[in-house]
Amino acid sequence: MSDETRSIGDVLDALGIEATFDEAKGELAAGAIVLLKVIDEDGDVRLSIAYSDGLSWVERAGMIHIAETMEAQVNQ
Repeated sequence: MSDETRSIGDVLDALGIEATFDEAKGELAAGAIVLLKVIDEDGDVRLSIAYSDGLSWVERAGMIHIAETMEAQVNQ
């Protein structure tokens, strides 16, 4: 079986992942990084990362660092 590339939106929708935006402030998504846990038919697990076009490596690194910090605060 070959690898399949598809829209990440379909995957996120299937997982029930949502985000909150403040329409009154005119908030829009300007970029995204998605970290996925992928399990194959044998039960082997791997991580996969996907990100939107237009994000520089500095923006990606910064977003990942901020996400780590936010996650650490949630789990205190």
